[in-house]
Amino acid sequence: MTSAGFNVTSSVTLVGFSSLSGHSSLLFFVFLLLYLFVLFSDSLVIYIICSQRALHRPMFAFVASVLLNSLIVSTVFYPKLLSDLLLSGAGLVQVSRTLCLCQGFFVSSLGGSSYMLLSAMAFDRYLSICHPMHYAVLVTPAKVVLMLLLCWMLPLIGGGVTTLLASRLPLCRAQLNRVYCIIYSIVSLSCGGAEAQLSGIFGQLIRAVVIFLPTAFVLYSYARILFICLRRSRSFSSKALQTCLPHLLVFFNNSISVCLDLLLRRLQSNRESNSTVITSILMMLVPTVLNPVVYGLKLKEVFTHVKRLLRCRRDS
Repeated sequence: MTSAGFNVTSSVTLVGFSSLSGHSSLLFFVFLLLYLFVLFSDSLVIYIICSQRALHRPMFAFVASVLLNSLIVSTVFYPKLLSDLLLSGAGLVQVSRTLCLCQGFFVSSLGGSSYMLLSAMAFDRYLSICHPMHYAVLVTPAKVVLMLLLCWMLPLIGGGVTTLLASRLPLCRAQLNRVYCIIYSIVSLSCGGAEAQLSGIFGQLIRAVVIFLPTAFVLYSYARILFICLRRSRSFSSKALQTCLPHLLVFFNNSISVCLDLLLRRLQSNRESNSTVITSILMMLVPTVLNPVVYGLKLKEVFTHVKRLLRCRRDS
Protein backbone atom coordinates (compact mmCIF):
# COMPACT_ATOMS: atom_id res chain seq x y z
CA MET A 1 0.00 0.00 0.00
CA THR A 2 1.22 3.54 -0.73
CA SER A 3 0.42 7.02 0.45
CA ALA A 4 1.40 10.13 -1.50
CA GLY A 5 4.02 8.13 -3.35
CA PHE A 6 5.56 6.57 -0.20
CA ASN A 7 5.62 2.92 0.85
CA VAL A 8 3.41 2.63 3.94
CA THR A 9 4.68 0.37 6.73
CA SER A 10 2.82 -1.27 9.63
CA SER A 11 5.87 -1.87 11.84
CA VAL A 12 8.70 0.15 13.36
CA THR A 13 12.39 -0.75 13.40
CA LEU A 14 14.32 0.42 16.46
CA VAL A 15 17.76 1.08 14.97
CA GLY A 16 19.11 2.48 18.25
CA PHE A 17 20.22 -1.03 19.18
CA SER A 18 22.88 -0.87 16.43
CA SER A 19 24.82 1.48 18.75
CA LEU A 20 24.66 -1.12 21.54
CA SER A 21 25.09 -4.35 19.58
CA GLY A 22 28.76 -4.80 20.53
CA HIS A 23 27.95 -4.74 24.25
CA SER A 24 24.57 -6.51 24.35
CA SER A 25 25.52 -9.16 26.91
CA LEU A 26 27.10 -6.69 29.34
CA LEU A 27 24.25 -4.21 28.97
CA PHE A 28 21.70 -6.97 29.51
CA PHE A 29 23.09 -7.76 32.96
CA VAL A 30 23.54 -4.08 33.83
CA PHE A 31 19.93 -3.23 32.95
CA LEU A 32 18.69 -6.40 34.67
CA LEU A 33 20.43 -5.37 37.92
CA LEU A 34 19.05 -1.83 37.58
CA TYR A 35 15.54 -3.17 36.98
CA LEU A 36 15.72 -5.42 40.05
CA PHE A 37 17.04 -2.49 42.10
CA VAL A 38 14.18 -0.24 40.93
CA LEU A 39 11.59 -2.93 41.69
CA PHE A 40 13.01 -3.49 45.18
CA SER A 41 13.59 0.16 46.15
CA ASP A 42 10.28 1.50 44.80
CA SER A 43 8.31 -1.34 46.37
CA LEU A 44 10.14 -0.91 49.70
CA VAL A 45 9.41 2.82 50.01
CA ILE A 46 5.78 2.37 48.88
CA TYR A 47 5.32 -0.48 51.38
CA ILE A 48 6.75 1.62 54.21
CA ILE A 49 4.49 4.56 53.41
CA CYS A 50 1.40 2.34 53.19
CA SER A 51 2.16 0.29 56.32
CA GLN A 52 3.19 3.08 58.70
CA ARG A 53 0.25 5.11 60.00
CA ALA A 54 2.59 7.97 60.93
CA LEU A 55 3.29 8.42 57.21
CA HIS A 56 -0.37 8.57 56.19
CA ARG A 57 -0.09 12.25 55.34
CA PRO A 58 -0.66 14.12 52.05
CA MET A 59 3.04 14.60 51.27
CA PHE A 60 3.78 10.89 51.56
CA ALA A 61 0.70 10.00 49.51
CA PHE A 62 2.17 12.07 46.66
CA VAL A 63 5.61 10.49 47.18
CA ALA A 64 4.11 6.99 46.98
CA SER A 65 2.22 7.99 43.83
CA VAL A 66 5.38 9.29 42.13
CA LEU A 67 7.20 6.06 42.97
CA LEU A 68 4.23 3.99 41.75
CA ASN A 69 4.49 5.84 38.43
CA SER A 70 8.20 5.07 38.37
CA LEU A 71 7.48 1.40 39.07
CA ILE A 72 4.95 1.15 36.22
CA VAL A 73 7.23 2.99 33.76
CA SER A 74 10.08 0.65 34.71
CA THR A 75 7.84 -2.36 34.06
CA VAL A 76 6.96 -0.94 30.63
CA PHE A 77 10.58 -0.05 29.78
CA TYR A 78 13.05 -2.55 31.28
CA PRO A 79 11.55 -5.98 30.40
CA LYS A 80 11.14 -5.07 26.73
CA LEU A 81 14.61 -3.51 26.65
CA LEU A 82 16.07 -6.70 28.14
CA SER A 83 14.28 -8.96 25.67
CA ASP A 84 15.30 -6.73 22.75
CA LEU A 85 18.95 -6.83 23.85
CA LEU A 86 18.82 -10.62 23.72
CA LEU A 87 17.20 -10.64 20.26
CA SER A 88 19.07 -7.74 18.61
CA GLY A 89 21.92 -9.73 17.15
CA ALA A 90 22.04 -7.54 14.04
CA GLY A 91 21.54 -4.35 16.02
CA LEU A 92 17.98 -3.88 14.72
CA VAL A 93 14.71 -4.68 16.49
CA GLN A 94 11.41 -4.68 14.65
CA VAL A 95 8.25 -4.11 16.68
CA SER A 96 4.64 -3.93 15.62
CA ARG A 97 3.03 -0.53 15.36
CA THR A 98 0.46 -1.49 18.01
CA LEU A 99 3.13 -2.45 20.54
CA CYS A 100 5.07 0.71 19.76
CA LEU A 101 1.95 2.84 20.29
CA CYS A 102 1.17 1.08 23.60
CA GLN A 103 4.66 1.71 24.93
CA GLY A 104 4.52 5.33 23.76
CA PHE A 105 1.16 5.80 25.48
CA PHE A 106 2.42 4.57 28.88
CA VAL A 107 5.72 6.48 28.68
CA SER A 108 4.09 9.80 27.74
CA SER A 109 1.04 9.61 30.02
CA LEU A 110 2.92 8.40 33.10
CA GLY A 111 5.70 10.93 32.46
CA GLY A 112 3.12 13.72 32.38
CA SER A 113 1.44 12.29 35.46
CA SER A 114 4.75 12.45 37.36
CA TYR A 115 5.07 16.16 36.60
CA MET A 116 1.54 16.85 37.77
CA LEU A 117 2.17 14.86 40.97
CA LEU A 118 5.32 16.89 41.60
CA SER A 119 3.31 20.10 41.14
CA ALA A 120 0.68 18.81 43.60
CA MET A 121 3.49 18.03 46.03
CA ALA A 122 4.87 21.55 45.60
CA PHE A 123 1.39 22.96 46.31
CA ASP A 124 1.17 20.79 49.45
CA ARG A 125 4.57 22.04 50.68
CA TYR A 126 3.62 25.64 49.89
CA LEU A 127 0.43 25.44 51.98
CA SER A 128 2.19 23.56 54.80
CA ILE A 129 5.04 26.09 55.09
CA CYS A 130 3.40 29.37 54.07
CA HIS A 131 -0.11 28.81 55.49
CA PRO A 132 0.33 26.31 58.38
CA MET A 133 -2.73 27.57 60.30
CA HIS A 134 -5.06 26.74 57.39
CA TYR A 135 -3.28 23.62 56.14
CA ALA A 136 -5.60 21.06 57.79
CA VAL A 137 -8.65 22.80 56.34
CA LEU A 138 -7.22 23.32 52.83
CA VAL A 139 -5.64 19.87 52.41
CA THR A 140 -8.25 17.30 53.47
CA PRO A 141 -8.11 13.58 52.58
CA ALA A 142 -10.93 14.08 50.06
CA LYS A 143 -9.01 16.88 48.33
CA VAL A 144 -5.84 14.76 48.25
CA VAL A 145 -7.76 11.94 46.53
CA LEU A 146 -9.22 14.46 44.07
CA MET A 147 -5.75 15.84 43.26
CA LEU A 148 -4.37 12.33 42.78
CA LEU A 149 -7.20 11.45 40.39
CA LEU A 150 -6.63 14.67 38.44
CA CYS A 151 -2.88 14.04 38.25
CA TRP A 152 -3.47 10.57 36.83
CA MET A 153 -6.60 11.00 34.71
CA LEU A 154 -5.70 14.19 32.82
CA PRO A 155 -2.39 12.82 31.39
CA LEU A 156 -4.03 9.43 30.68
CA ILE A 157 -6.85 11.07 28.73
CA GLY A 158 -4.45 13.37 26.88
CA GLY A 159 -2.07 10.50 26.17
CA GLY A 160 -4.98 8.34 24.99
CA VAL A 161 -6.20 10.96 22.51
CA THR A 162 -2.64 11.60 21.29
CA THR A 163 -2.09 7.87 20.80
CA LEU A 164 -5.40 7.53 18.96
CA LEU A 165 -4.48 10.36 16.58
CA ALA A 166 -1.03 8.82 15.99
CA SER A 167 -2.56 5.41 15.29
CA ARG A 168 -4.51 6.86 12.35
CA LEU A 169 -1.37 8.15 10.60
CA PRO A 170 0.18 6.09 7.79
CA LEU A 171 3.90 5.52 8.39
CA CYS A 172 6.13 6.22 5.41
CA ARG A 173 9.37 5.62 7.29
CA ALA A 174 10.15 2.74 9.60
CA GLN A 175 13.49 3.43 11.29
CA LEU A 176 13.38 5.01 14.73
CA ASN A 177 16.71 6.00 16.28
CA ARG A 178 15.74 4.90 19.78
CA VAL A 179 15.54 1.73 21.82
CA TYR A 180 11.94 2.38 22.86
CA CYS A 181 8.90 4.14 21.39
CA ILE A 182 7.38 7.52 22.18
CA ILE A 183 4.38 9.08 20.45
CA TYR A 184 6.34 12.07 19.10
CA SER A 185 8.76 9.78 17.27
CA ILE A 186 5.94 7.73 15.77
CA VAL A 187 4.32 10.90 14.44
CA SER A 188 7.68 11.96 12.97
CA LEU A 189 7.70 8.73 10.91
CA SER A 190 4.31 9.50 9.34
CA CYS A 191 3.67 10.58 5.76
CA GLY A 192 2.76 14.10 6.85
CA GLY A 193 -0.40 15.95 5.88
CA ALA A 194 -3.17 17.59 7.85
CA GLU A 195 -3.69 14.67 10.23
CA ALA A 196 0.00 14.63 11.17
CA GLN A 197 -0.08 18.39 11.79
CA LEU A 198 -3.21 18.00 13.96
CA SER A 199 -1.54 15.21 15.95
CA GLY A 200 1.60 17.33 16.41
CA ILE A 201 -0.37 20.40 17.55
CA PHE A 202 -2.44 18.35 20.00
CA GLY A 203 0.72 16.72 21.36
CA GLN A 204 2.27 20.16 21.93
CA LEU A 205 -0.91 21.28 23.72
CA ILE A 206 -0.89 18.23 25.99
CA ARG A 207 2.79 18.77 26.80
CA ALA A 208 2.04 22.39 27.73
CA VAL A 209 -0.79 21.32 30.06
CA VAL A 210 0.85 18.35 31.81
CA ILE A 211 4.53 19.37 31.74
CA PHE A 212 5.21 23.06 31.18
CA LEU A 213 2.36 24.49 33.29
CA PRO A 214 3.13 22.17 36.25
CA THR A 215 6.81 23.08 35.88
CA ALA A 216 5.99 26.78 36.11
CA PHE A 217 3.76 26.12 39.13
CA VAL A 218 6.50 24.10 40.88
CA LEU A 219 9.05 26.87 40.35
CA TYR A 220 6.59 29.51 41.59
CA SER A 221 5.67 27.47 44.70
CA TYR A 222 9.25 26.85 45.76
CA ALA A 223 10.19 30.46 45.02
CA ARG A 224 7.43 31.55 47.41
CA ILE A 225 8.67 29.05 50.01
CA LEU A 226 12.21 30.41 49.66
CA PHE A 227 10.89 33.97 50.06
CA ILE A 228 9.06 33.01 53.27
CA CYS A 229 12.12 31.17 54.61
CA LEU A 230 14.32 34.24 54.10
CA ARG A 231 12.00 36.20 56.40
CA ARG A 232 11.81 33.56 59.17
CA SER A 233 14.25 32.20 61.71
CA ARG A 234 17.21 30.03 60.71
CA SER A 235 15.78 26.92 62.41
CA PHE A 236 12.43 27.31 60.62
CA SER A 237 14.16 27.86 57.28
CA SER A 238 16.46 24.89 57.76
CA LYS A 239 13.59 22.53 58.57
CA ALA A 240 11.44 23.81 55.69
CA LEU A 241 14.21 23.60 53.10
CA GLN A 242 15.22 20.14 54.32
CA THR A 243 11.64 18.97 53.72
CA CYS A 244 11.58 20.47 50.21
CA LEU A 245 15.03 19.30 49.11
CA PRO A 246 14.08 15.72 48.09
CA HIS A 247 11.15 16.98 46.00
CA LEU A 248 13.35 19.55 44.28
CA LEU A 249 16.00 16.92 43.51
CA VAL A 250 13.40 14.63 41.93
CA PHE A 251 11.87 17.55 40.03
CA PHE A 252 15.20 18.72 38.58
CA ASN A 253 16.18 15.13 37.87
CA ASN A 254 13.07 14.65 35.73
CA SER A 255 13.30 18.11 34.18
CA ILE A 256 16.91 17.73 33.02
CA SER A 257 16.09 14.40 31.38
CA VAL A 258 13.09 15.87 29.53
CA CYS A 259 14.99 19.01 28.47
CA LEU A 260 17.86 16.93 27.04
CA ASP A 261 15.40 14.79 25.12
CA LEU A 262 13.57 17.82 23.71
CA LEU A 263 16.89 19.41 22.73
CA LEU A 264 18.04 16.29 20.90
CA ARG A 265 14.74 16.08 19.06
CA ARG A 266 15.46 19.49 17.58
CA LEU A 267 19.15 18.92 16.85
CA GLN A 268 19.17 15.32 15.71
CA SER A 269 15.70 14.61 14.36
CA ASN A 270 15.75 10.94 13.29
CA ARG A 271 19.34 10.74 12.08
CA GLU A 272 21.43 7.99 13.58
CA SER A 273 23.50 9.26 16.48
CA ASN A 274 25.00 7.50 19.48
CA SER A 275 24.30 10.57 21.64
CA THR A 276 20.59 10.41 20.76
CA VAL A 277 20.38 6.74 21.71
CA ILE A 278 22.33 7.18 24.96
CA THR A 279 20.29 10.22 25.98
CA SER A 280 17.01 8.44 25.25
CA ILE A 281 18.13 5.61 27.55
CA LEU A 282 19.31 7.98 30.29
CA MET A 283 16.01 9.85 30.13
CA MET A 284 14.26 6.67 31.29
CA LEU A 285 17.02 5.17 33.40
CA VAL A 286 18.17 8.06 35.59
CA PRO A 287 14.77 9.13 37.05
CA THR A 288 13.60 5.56 37.72
CA VAL A 289 16.85 4.71 39.55
CA LEU A 290 17.38 7.97 41.46
CA ASN A 291 13.80 8.74 42.56
CA PRO A 292 13.54 5.93 45.16
CA VAL A 293 17.10 6.63 46.31
CA VAL A 294 16.32 10.31 46.90
CA TYR A 295 13.04 9.65 48.71
CA GLY A 296 14.44 6.71 50.66
CA LEU A 297 17.55 8.52 51.88
CA LYS A 298 16.63 12.21 52.02
CA LEU A 299 13.18 11.98 53.64
CA LYS A 300 14.07 11.47 57.28
CA GLU A 301 10.77 9.82 58.22
CA VAL A 302 11.06 7.26 55.42
CA PHE A 303 14.78 6.62 55.96
CA THR A 304 14.21 5.87 59.66
CA HIS A 305 11.69 3.14 58.80
CA VAL A 306 13.91 1.79 55.99
CA LYS A 307 16.81 1.34 58.43
CA ARG A 308 14.54 -0.25 61.02
CA LEU A 309 13.04 -2.68 58.50
CA LEU A 310 16.39 -3.71 57.03
CA ARG A 311 17.89 -4.12 60.52
CA CYS A 312 15.02 -6.40 61.56
CA ARG A 313 15.46 -8.53 58.41
CA ARG A 314 19.20 -8.83 59.04
CA ASP A 315 18.77 -9.78 62.71
CA SER A 316 16.19 -12.44 61.87
